[in-house]
Amino acid sequence: MPFPQFDRSQLRLRPLSEREHDLDRSVLIFPDSPREPFEHPALPVLAERIVAAAKAGSATVFACGAHVLRQGNGPLLIDLMERGLLTHLALNGACAIHDFEMALIGQTCESVARYVREGQFGLWQETGRINDAAAAGSRQGMGFGEAVGRMILEEGFPGRETSVLAAGVRLGVPVTVHVAIGQDIIHEHPNFDGAATGAATYTDFLIFTQSVAGLEGGVFLNLGTAVMGPEVYLKALAMARNVAHQRGEKICHLTTAVFDVVKLPEDTTTEVPKTDPAYYFRPYKTVLVRTVADGGSSYFVRGDHRLTIPALYDRIMEKAES
Repeated sequence: MPFPQFDRSQLRLRPLSEREHDLDRSVLIFPDSPREPFEHPALPVLAERIVAAAKAGSATVFACGAHVLRQGNGPLLIDLMERGLLTHLALNGACAIHDFEMALIGQTCESVARYVREGQFGLWQETGRINDAAAAGSRQGMGFGEAVGRMILEEGFPGRETSVLAAGVRLGVPVTVHVAIGQDIIHEHPNFDGAATGAATYTDFLIFTQSVAGLEGGVFLNLGTAVMGPEVYLKALAMARNVAHQRGEKICHLTTAVFDVVKLPEDTTTEVPKTDPAYYFRPYKTVLVRTVADGGSSYFVRGDHRLTIPALYDRIMEKAES
């Protein structure tokens, strides 16, 4: 006999207008916004590699955790996309939610501590429309990112100009969303279709893998994503290298970097033993060590994303303009 399942029809969803939001558009950082100073020796090197990759036609891929957008960096990422200096942006499911809500109402982010006590965490009517977009997109063979980006653009969301998902559609730059089912608030909703979301996010995985296939001479940055970024990148790189090896080609001369707030050993180019807790931080062993071991180079930049990513953007602009 099947196990009993939770009946989602019993859920009560409330409108976003009744939610208290922790963030609004005032957090957004634009190319001409004032900067808080941040310096790191890796930044000019990464900027030079990104500009060189663009000139050579190699891929520059950023994988982002939600905090990157919550810290307001979306407009900077869009500007890099517009300039051809960012050729693929990969997001987790939470990124897509924050981007969607900010585009729709100019606010996002709720108090987990408060709303989980009330049994209301994540159960907001308008946010569930992401599920409708993913389902409709999957029927047309679209990836998750394109489907949601098209909804934002075609329905004229007020904040669409600062939406990275909408920018991907507008510019023809892949912005993919890599979902783990049960991990995002919209998976609570009665309209969530696991099969449709699975199909849409798997399409995005294949789009991502095609971009990773262009990383010879390119750059991969893992920005604040401890699981999605390194794990999706690892599998995609294995697939891309499998095909490249059959052709007598290689994908090994690439530059990778991890931007995060965790404290790692001084030497991040050598794998630590399993007795060291740092071994279990996936971006370290996957992005900084294993996938560049045969000809690449890697860098670790520690700091708050509100400081590190604008600083990287500024160094990229300096290199591009010179």
